[in-house]
Amino acid sequence: MFLWPFRLIFKILGALVAICLLYVCVTFVQVWLTSRQDDPHRADAILVFGTAANYVTPGVDLQMRLERSLALYDHHLAPIIAVTGGKRPGDRYTEAQISAMWLEARGVPASAIVEGSGSDTWNNVSSVAPLLQQRKVATVLDVTDPFHEDRAMAITSSFGFSPSPAPSLRSPIGGAGLVFHFAKESVEVALGRVVGYQTLEDFPHFGL
Repeated sequence: MFLWPFRLIFKILGALVAICLLYVCVTFVQVWLTSRQDDPHRADAILVFGTAANYVTPGVDLQMRLERSLALYDHHLAPIIAVTGGKRPGDRYTEAQISAMWLEARGVPASAIVEGSGSDTWNNVSSVAPLLQQRKVATVLDVTDPFHEDRAMAITSSFGFSPSPAPSLRSPIGGAGLVFHFAKESVEVALGRVVGYQTLEDFPHFGL
């Protein structure tokens, strides 16, 4: 009889674990469904999320995002492109600066580019939010990898913007790497909804 409190505790813990796993699984499905959405339409701005660059040129992943943003701009879907991303020690330029140079070299005027910074998704958006708000931007097309769209749009919404997904069409991430990113995003979205995305981004092992 003296073991019954421990059995009850284990049952409660087991139920909590089961609920958490179910919650993450449901979130995974939502992240996956969002990754399949592509809704390019007229908006006030295009928001490009930063990712790795090669010193003075975009990395493959970043270039795919920039190519999508350029196509959206050339189709006159938005008059502004906001580029984001910081730099690591030893880098000469930030990801945002490299993105801006890449776009300008392909005919986008500097006046149509808003440069931000940020080493994670939350800071990417927070770095350009005041500048976009000054230009009366309300609707944005979020350009990032498909698996990242759910969290990117959730964070964009938290700054008062109305986002729509316009993911890169040729993401270089596939295979086991893609499975890892979907799993990572599912956990981060699940946690972000509970503790808040800004709180989540304060942890150095999270963020993209």
